[in-house]
Amino acid sequence: MPAPQDRSPAPLLLVIEDDDTIGRHLDTGLRSHGYDTTWRRTGGDGLAAADAAPPDVVLLDLGLPDVDGIDVARELRSRHPDVLLVILTARTDEIDVIAGLDAGADDYLVKPFTLSVLLARLRAHLRRLPAAAGHGDRETMYQAGAFALDTRARRCLLGDVEVVLRPKEFDLLAVLARHIGAAVSREDLMAQVWDENWFGPTKTLDVTLASLRRRLAQAGAEARPPVEPPGITTLRGYGYRLEADGG
Repeated sequence: MPAPQDRSPAPLLLVIEDDDTIGRHLDTGLRSHGYDTTWRRTGGDGLAAADAAPPDVVLLDLGLPDVDGIDVARELRSRHPDVLLVILTARTDEIDVIAGLDAGADDYLVKPFTLSVLLARLRAHLRRLPAAAGHGDRETMYQAGAFALDTRARRCLLGDVEVVLRPKEFDLLAVLARHIGAAVSREDLMAQVWDENWFGPTKTLDVTLASLRRRLAQAGAEARPPVEPPGITTLRGYGYRLEADGG
């Protein structure tokens, strides 16, 4: 499988994994495919490495020897809000998966997995990095009442408050805003926000959507005067719709 062909600097990738066999396999395999990789064996060392050289991507094992990976995920997301965070876990219970996504992960892989699956998942995510968002859009501004979204500047406003969104939250809101007032299927949202050949969990969409709703509600409450955030209606068995007339 060929290395990334982009002439820009190789993505900086941090692996936080305590298992020597898995860690060495990931470090060697990712380097051979053009990624600039750093490997750390504990949560503390991983956080220190991320602070010293903020990565583009973090592969995070949940079963670390010094601290639970969920706590590391929350800390990483707090310190580095734009990092692409992928959880690696042997935990298969749905509650653990949801906890990881709710802690700020963009995706997860259940062990054991192959390097080819990981590489495909990384390519899918890296094609969706913020630098590419909005490219080629004929329209870049979307507005409804106190809600305004600028995809070129990647800014969202509710009244006088700027809504701070993680990359995937912004991309999801941008797709809904492009079709404001119209239904958008789950399949279309997964294809446009994640990848057209996505084969990961659709729980990622649900958790990202729930977080987006919370951030919009909080920003609306903080505005002076308070404003009603745009409603995002769940269409059971189909998808979602961003309402043009508030919540």
